[in-house]
Amino acid sequence: MTDRFIPITDLRPGASLPVIPSPPTAPTGYLADARQRPLHDLRISVTDRCNFRCTYCMPKSVFDRTYAFLPQRSLLSFEEITRLARIFLAHGVTKIRITGGEPLLRKNIERLIEMLAGLRTVDGFAPDLTLTTNGSLLRRKARTLRAAGLGRLTVSLDALDDTVFRAMNDVDFPVTDVLDGIDAAVEAGFGPVKVNMVVKRGINDDQILPVSEHFRGSGHIVRFIEFMDVGATNGWRLDDIVPSAEVLRRIGERHPIVPIDPNYPGEVAQRWRYADGNGEIGVISSVTRPFCQDCSRARLSTEGKLYSCLFATSGHDLRELVRSGHDDTEIAGAIAHVWARRDDHYSETRSNDTLGLRKVEMSYIGG
Repeated sequence: MTDRFIPITDLRPGASLPVIPSPPTAPTGYLADARQRPLHDLRISVTDRCNFRCTYCMPKSVFDRTYAFLPQRSLLSFEEITRLARIFLAHGVTKIRITGGEPLLRKNIERLIEMLAGLRTVDGFAPDLTLTTNGSLLRRKARTLRAAGLGRLTVSLDALDDTVFRAMNDVDFPVTDVLDGIDAAVEAGFGPVKVNMVVKRGINDDQILPVSEHFRGSGHIVRFIEFMDVGATNGWRLDDIVPSAEVLRRIGERHPIVPIDPNYPGEVAQRWRYADGNGEIGVISSVTRPFCQDCSRARLSTEGKLYSCLFATSGHDLRELVRSGHDDTEIAGAIAHVWARRDDHYSETRSNDTLGLRKVEMSYIGG
C-alpha cells in the first residue's frame, strides 16, 4: 500500500515575485491601496502546524499523517520576520498579530515576541503586539510570553460543552485545559482576553448562550465568528452559517445588549455590551455583513508570502527578496507596489462563481 500524497500546490497557492520599482522609494509612514484603505495591521503566521484538527480549519481528512507540512528551512527565521516587520512598520503598520497554525508550537516563540516588541512604529511607539492561540499550551507559555513583551492574547474556544469541544477539535482535547490556559493568561498579567468562537449551525450553535454566559462578568470579551469560506478544505456551505444577527438575538433575549462604538476605524468586530454593565461581546460577520471597505490587514505566511486578503488566491514572495540580497528600501518598494494595487473585496462580491476559487487555507495564513 502506498502513502497518499497531497501536492503542496493544492493547498498553498503560488506566489509571484513582487516588482521592485526603479528607483525604489523609501517608506513615508503611510501606504494606501487602490481603494484608499491604509495599511495598519500585519498578521504573521509562524507555523503551518497545529495540534488541533478543527473541521472548519484543518480537517483531519486532509491534514492527516501523510500531509507534507513545510520543512524548517522553508520557514522565515525570526530575524527575517523581524526585518520584514520593521519594514511594514515603516509603511504605517501599528498592530502585529502572531498566528499559525498554532503559533505556540513554534520553538522559542518567546524570542520572536521579544524581538518584535523591540521595534517601533513611525510615531516612536511599540507596536500593538498580540497573538491568537488555541490555548492548549498557555499554561506553560503565558508568563514567558508576557515577560517577552506580548501585549494581548486571543484564545479560540468553540464550545463550553466538553463533548462538543472535543468533537470540533477532533483530537479529543478537553475544554478544561483551554479554560485553564485562559486562567494562566490572567495570572500572567494578560487581560481582558478575547475569546473567539466560530459558530457552525447544527454543530456548536447550541453553545452560543453557554459560552456567552460563562464569560459574562469575567472581563473577557467573547467574539462570535460566522463560519467562513476560507480555503477549499473545510466543506463550507451557506446553510452552515449562523448569521451574527441571529447570535445577537439569541443573547439579547436572555440578557439585553446595546451597540457600542468601534475602538478604531476598520475594527473587524461589531461591539456590543450587556445593558446591565456585565461586559462586552462582539460579532464578526464576514459573510452577512462584509467589512471589506475598511480592511487594513496584510498577511505574511509562514514561508514569507504576502497576501492582501484572507480569501486570496495567490501571494507575493517576500522571502525570495530577503534571501536574494535585496536591501530594505527595495523590499519596502516591492511591498508598496503590491499594496498600492490592492483591490481585494471578496466578501462584497461573494457568489457561486467565486466560491469555487482555490483560496489560501486559513491554517497557512491565520484567521
